[in-house]
Amino acid sequence: MSYIVVIPARYASTRLPGKPLRDIHGKPMIQRVVEQAARCSAAEVVVATDDRRIVEAVESFGGQALMTSGRHLSGTDRLQEVADKLALADDAVIVNVQGDEPLIPPAVIDQVARNLADHPEAGIATLCERIHDVETVFNPNAVKVVFDDLGFASYFSRAPIPWSRSHFYEECRDIPSGAEYYRHIGIYAYRVGFLHDYVKWQPAMIELTESLEQLRALSKGVRIHIEVACENPPAGVDTEEDLERVCDIFNLRDGNGQAHG
Repeated sequence: MSYIVVIPARYASTRLPGKPLRDIHGKPMIQRVVEQAARCSAAEVVVATDDRRIVEAVESFGGQALMTSGRHLSGTDRLQEVADKLALADDAVIVNVQGDEPLIPPAVIDQVARNLADHPEAGIATLCERIHDVETVFNPNAVKVVFDDLGFASYFSRAPIPWSRSHFYEECRDIPSGAEYYRHIGIYAYRVGFLHDYVKWQPAMIELTESLEQLRALSKGVRIHIEVACENPPAGVDTEEDLERVCDIFNLRDGNGQAHG
Protein backbone atom coordinates (compact mmCIF):
# COMPACT_ATOMS: atom_id res chain seq x y z
CA MET A 1 0.00 0.00 0.00
CA SER A 2 1.39 3.36 -1.05
CA TYR A 3 -0.13 6.73 -0.20
CA ILE A 4 0.79 10.32 0.55
CA VAL A 5 -0.25 12.63 3.36
CA VAL A 6 -1.38 16.17 2.56
CA ILE A 7 -1.72 18.68 5.40
CA PRO A 8 -3.82 21.74 4.47
CA ALA A 9 -2.65 24.75 6.48
CA ARG A 10 -4.19 28.22 6.29
CA TYR A 11 -2.65 31.18 8.08
CA ALA A 12 -5.97 32.89 8.69
CA SER A 13 -7.96 31.69 11.69
CA THR A 14 -10.72 33.61 13.43
CA ARG A 15 -10.10 32.15 16.87
CA LEU A 16 -6.32 31.63 16.64
CA PRO A 17 -4.62 33.89 14.06
CA GLY A 18 -1.49 32.46 12.49
CA LYS A 19 -2.33 29.07 13.97
CA PRO A 20 0.09 26.90 11.91
CA LEU A 21 3.04 28.98 13.07
CA ARG A 22 2.15 29.19 16.75
CA ASP A 23 4.91 27.87 18.97
CA ILE A 24 4.61 24.50 20.68
CA HIS A 25 7.61 23.84 22.93
CA GLY A 26 10.12 25.43 20.56
CA LYS A 27 8.63 24.38 17.22
CA PRO A 28 5.80 25.79 15.09
CA MET A 29 2.60 23.78 15.20
CA ILE A 30 2.87 22.81 11.53
CA GLN A 31 6.26 21.20 12.23
CA ARG A 32 4.73 19.15 15.05
CA VAL A 33 2.01 17.91 12.70
CA VAL A 34 4.50 17.08 9.94
CA GLU A 35 6.70 15.18 12.40
CA GLN A 36 3.74 13.09 13.58
CA ALA A 37 2.69 12.34 9.99
CA ALA A 38 6.26 11.39 9.09
CA ARG A 39 6.07 8.56 11.63
CA CYS A 40 3.39 6.73 9.62
CA SER A 41 4.13 4.69 6.49
CA ALA A 42 3.24 7.39 3.94
CA ALA A 43 5.57 7.70 0.98
CA GLU A 44 5.46 11.49 1.18
CA VAL A 45 4.17 14.26 3.47
CA VAL A 46 3.20 17.56 1.84
CA VAL A 47 1.91 20.76 3.42
CA ALA A 48 -0.59 22.62 1.23
CA THR A 49 -0.96 26.29 2.08
CA ASP A 50 -2.00 29.66 0.67
CA ASP A 51 0.56 31.64 2.67
CA ARG A 52 4.23 32.14 1.83
CA ARG A 53 5.15 32.38 5.54
CA ILE A 54 4.00 28.81 6.08
CA VAL A 55 5.94 27.60 3.04
CA GLU A 56 9.10 29.24 4.40
CA ALA A 57 8.56 27.75 7.86
CA VAL A 58 8.08 24.24 6.46
CA GLU A 59 11.10 24.48 4.20
CA SER A 60 13.20 25.76 7.10
CA PHE A 61 12.85 22.43 8.91
CA GLY A 62 13.30 20.37 5.74
CA GLY A 63 9.63 19.70 5.02
CA GLN A 64 7.84 19.84 1.68
CA ALA A 65 5.25 22.54 1.02
CA LEU A 66 3.19 23.62 -1.97
CA MET A 67 1.59 27.01 -2.52
CA THR A 68 -2.06 26.63 -3.43
CA SER A 69 -4.85 29.03 -4.31
CA GLY A 70 -6.29 31.33 -1.67
CA ARG A 71 -9.75 30.96 -3.22
CA HIS A 72 -10.47 27.41 -2.06
CA LEU A 73 -13.64 27.03 -0.01
CA SER A 74 -12.60 23.76 1.62
CA GLY A 75 -9.61 21.58 2.40
CA THR A 76 -10.89 19.04 -0.13
CA ASP A 77 -10.56 21.60 -2.94
CA ARG A 78 -7.00 22.31 -1.78
CA LEU A 79 -6.18 18.59 -1.84
CA GLN A 80 -7.39 18.32 -5.42
CA GLU A 81 -5.06 21.14 -6.46
CA VAL A 82 -2.16 19.31 -4.82
CA ALA A 83 -3.08 16.09 -6.63
CA ASP A 84 -3.18 18.02 -9.89
CA LYS A 85 0.16 19.74 -9.30
CA LEU A 86 1.83 16.44 -8.38
CA ALA A 87 0.23 14.74 -11.42
CA LEU A 88 -1.01 11.86 -9.25
CA ALA A 89 -2.81 8.94 -10.89
CA ASP A 90 -6.56 8.61 -10.39
CA ASP A 91 -6.09 5.50 -8.24
CA ALA A 92 -3.50 7.15 -5.96
CA VAL A 93 -4.49 7.59 -2.31
CA ILE A 94 -4.20 10.86 -0.37
CA VAL A 95 -4.77 11.09 3.38
CA ASN A 96 -5.88 14.50 4.61
CA VAL A 97 -4.37 15.29 8.01
CA GLN A 98 -5.56 18.51 9.61
CA GLY A 99 -2.87 21.11 10.25
CA ASP A 100 -4.02 21.73 13.81
CA GLU A 101 -3.56 18.19 15.16
CA PRO A 102 0.00 18.02 16.52
CA LEU A 103 -0.86 14.93 18.57
CA ILE A 104 -2.50 12.84 15.85
CA PRO A 105 -1.50 9.17 16.29
CA PRO A 106 0.43 7.87 13.24
CA ALA A 107 -1.46 4.57 13.55
CA VAL A 108 -4.79 6.16 12.61
CA ILE A 109 -3.22 7.71 9.49
CA ASP A 110 -2.08 4.26 8.37
CA GLN A 111 -5.45 2.78 9.34
CA VAL A 112 -7.56 5.08 7.20
CA ALA A 113 -5.21 4.69 4.20
CA ARG A 114 -5.26 0.90 4.53
CA ASN A 115 -9.05 0.86 4.78
CA LEU A 116 -9.42 2.72 1.50
CA ALA A 117 -6.89 0.46 -0.20
CA ASP A 118 -8.79 -2.60 1.06
CA HIS A 119 -12.15 -1.34 -0.26
CA PRO A 120 -11.81 -0.53 -3.96
CA GLU A 121 -15.54 0.20 -4.20
CA ALA A 122 -15.10 3.22 -1.89
CA GLY A 123 -14.00 6.70 -2.94
CA ILE A 124 -13.36 7.82 0.63
CA ALA A 125 -12.41 6.22 3.93
CA THR A 126 -12.70 7.81 7.35
CA LEU A 127 -12.89 6.91 11.05
CA CYS A 128 -15.16 7.20 14.06
CA GLU A 129 -15.29 6.52 17.80
CA ARG A 130 -18.03 5.18 20.08
CA ILE A 131 -19.97 7.80 22.05
CA HIS A 132 -20.63 6.93 25.67
CA ASP A 133 -22.29 10.12 26.96
CA VAL A 134 -25.60 11.65 25.95
CA GLU A 135 -24.16 15.20 26.01
CA THR A 136 -22.01 14.36 22.99
CA VAL A 137 -24.99 12.73 21.25
CA PHE A 138 -26.87 16.06 21.46
CA ASN A 139 -23.85 18.30 20.78
CA PRO A 140 -24.14 19.73 17.22
CA ASN A 141 -20.37 20.21 17.08
CA ALA A 142 -19.90 16.45 17.44
CA VAL A 143 -20.79 14.95 14.06
CA LYS A 144 -22.59 11.62 14.35
CA VAL A 145 -22.44 8.85 11.76
CA VAL A 146 -24.56 5.78 11.02
CA PHE A 147 -23.03 2.97 8.96
CA ASP A 148 -24.16 -0.38 7.61
CA ASP A 149 -23.02 -3.91 8.42
CA LEU A 150 -20.33 -3.72 5.73
CA GLY A 151 -18.80 -0.58 7.21
CA PHE A 152 -20.14 1.95 4.72
CA ALA A 153 -21.58 5.24 5.92
CA SER A 154 -25.32 5.71 5.60
CA TYR A 155 -25.44 9.30 6.82
CA PHE A 156 -23.55 11.95 8.82
CA SER A 157 -25.40 14.49 10.93
CA ARG A 158 -25.02 17.09 13.65
CA ALA A 159 -28.29 15.78 15.05
CA PRO A 160 -28.60 12.69 17.28
CA ILE A 161 -28.70 9.71 14.93
CA PRO A 162 -30.13 7.17 15.21
CA TRP A 163 -33.04 8.99 16.88
CA SER A 164 -34.68 7.06 19.69
CA ARG A 165 -38.32 7.93 19.04
CA SER A 166 -39.89 6.81 22.29
CA HIS A 167 -36.85 7.37 24.52
CA PHE A 168 -35.85 10.91 23.58
CA TYR A 169 -39.41 12.18 23.34
CA GLU A 170 -39.73 11.32 27.01
CA GLU A 171 -37.04 13.93 27.74
CA CYS A 172 -34.67 11.19 28.89
CA ARG A 173 -31.05 12.28 29.03
CA ASP A 174 -29.21 8.99 28.84
CA ILE A 175 -28.31 6.70 25.95
CA PRO A 176 -31.07 4.13 25.37
CA SER A 177 -30.22 0.55 26.29
CA GLY A 178 -28.99 -1.36 23.25
CA ALA A 179 -28.45 1.78 21.13
CA GLU A 180 -25.03 2.67 19.72
CA TYR A 181 -23.83 6.12 18.77
CA TYR A 182 -20.62 7.03 16.93
CA ARG A 183 -18.80 10.34 16.55
CA HIS A 184 -17.10 10.99 13.24
CA ILE A 185 -13.35 11.64 13.42
CA GLY A 186 -12.30 14.09 10.72
CA ILE A 187 -9.46 12.23 9.04
CA TYR A 188 -10.02 11.18 5.43
CA ALA A 189 -8.36 9.04 2.79
CA TYR A 190 -9.35 9.89 -0.80
CA ARG A 191 -8.80 8.40 -4.21
CA VAL A 192 -7.47 11.11 -6.50
CA GLY A 193 -10.10 10.32 -9.14
CA PHE A 194 -12.80 11.15 -6.60
CA LEU A 195 -11.14 14.49 -5.79
CA HIS A 196 -11.19 15.47 -9.46
CA ASP A 197 -14.91 14.67 -9.61
CA TYR A 198 -15.71 16.38 -6.32
CA VAL A 199 -14.52 19.84 -7.33
CA LYS A 200 -16.85 19.76 -10.36
CA TRP A 201 -19.97 19.08 -8.30
CA GLN A 202 -22.23 21.77 -6.90
CA PRO A 203 -22.81 21.66 -3.13
CA ALA A 204 -25.69 19.36 -2.21
CA MET A 205 -28.77 20.46 -0.28
CA ILE A 206 -27.94 18.16 2.63
CA GLU A 207 -24.34 19.41 2.65
CA LEU A 208 -25.45 23.03 2.92
CA THR A 209 -28.10 22.23 5.52
CA GLU A 210 -25.75 20.29 7.82
CA SER A 211 -22.55 22.20 6.89
CA LEU A 212 -20.83 18.86 6.27
CA GLU A 213 -18.97 18.58 2.96
CA GLN A 214 -18.78 14.76 3.03
CA LEU A 215 -22.54 14.77 2.37
CA ARG A 216 -21.83 16.02 -1.15
CA ALA A 217 -20.13 12.70 -1.83
CA LEU A 218 -23.00 10.68 -0.34
CA SER A 219 -25.50 12.65 -2.41
CA LYS A 220 -23.61 11.59 -5.55
CA GLY A 221 -23.62 7.92 -4.54
CA VAL A 222 -19.94 7.79 -3.53
CA ARG A 223 -19.34 5.08 -0.96
CA ILE A 224 -17.58 6.11 2.24
CA HIS A 225 -15.95 3.38 4.30
CA ILE A 226 -15.84 4.01 8.03
CA GLU A 227 -14.21 2.11 10.86
CA VAL A 228 -13.74 2.64 14.59
CA ALA A 229 -10.33 4.24 15.09
CA CYS A 230 -7.60 2.03 16.51
CA GLU A 231 -6.66 4.98 18.75
CA ASN A 232 -8.79 7.97 19.67
CA PRO A 233 -6.96 11.10 18.46
CA PRO A 234 -6.64 13.90 21.04
CA ALA A 235 -8.59 17.06 20.27
CA GLY A 236 -7.01 19.52 17.86
CA VAL A 237 -6.03 23.14 18.50
CA ASP A 238 -8.73 25.75 17.90
CA THR A 239 -8.28 28.22 20.76
CA GLU A 240 -5.61 29.71 23.01
CA GLU A 241 -6.75 27.31 25.73
CA ASP A 242 -6.26 24.35 23.38
CA LEU A 243 -2.78 25.62 22.52
CA GLU A 244 -1.85 25.90 26.19
CA ARG A 245 -3.09 22.35 26.81
CA VAL A 246 -1.00 20.94 23.97
CA CYS A 247 2.06 22.95 25.02
CA ASP A 248 1.77 21.47 28.50
CA ILE A 249 1.75 17.97 27.02
CA PHE A 250 4.89 18.61 24.99
CA ASN A 251 6.58 20.29 27.94
CA LEU A 252 6.22 17.00 29.81
CA ARG A 253 7.85 15.03 27.01
CA ASP A 254 11.56 14.42 26.71
CA GLY A 255 14.02 17.00 25.43
CA ASN A 256 13.46 16.33 21.73
CA GLY A 257 9.75 17.07 22.09
CA GLN A 258 8.63 13.99 20.16
CA ALA A 259 4.93 13.15 20.52
CA HIS A 260 4.14 9.49 20.81
CA GLY A 261 1.00 8.17 19.17
